[in-house]
Amino acid sequence: MEILLDVMCGGLVAYLRMCGHDTAYAGDRDLEADDALLASSKAEDRTLVTRDVQLATRADASILLESREVETQLAELASAGVDLSLEGDPSRCGRCNGPLEAVDPAASTPEYAPDPDEFAVWRCRGCGQHFWRGSHWARVERTLEAVRDASREE
Repeated sequence: MEILLDVMCGGLVAYLRMCGHDTAYAGDRDLEADDALLASSKAEDRTLVTRDVQLATRADASILLESREVETQLAELASAGVDLSLEGDPSRCGRCNGPLEAVDPAASTPEYAPDPDEFAVWRCRGCGQHFWRGSHWARVERTLEAVRDASREE
């Protein structure tokens, strides 16, 4: 799914990218004016995710969120049909939304990243950031599982 998050929904950026959604964030693009958000979402054929009722009604495709809390916003996205499953192999950069590529096990990585011979590591083709399934991945996975469990109970 291709998504444009307005600045009121920035806490969702990493979650959606980790789930493989091509997610543009208005804050990264200096898009604050409603007309600029609408033009961008239309030109790129993105679903606009916002908490602004009037903006949502003006968009070609939108998901209106009511909550300010990230976990509740995730539940609202799930209710709207957005798949919130983590990918087996991540494909989107959590920082810039660029495509990820697997790092060769024989390659060296920056000091902050693990040895790719011991852990699967990916590198963003856009910004060069390295990713792996570490503690952040586990926290996101627990959060998404809790959201899915809560939505099943409803």
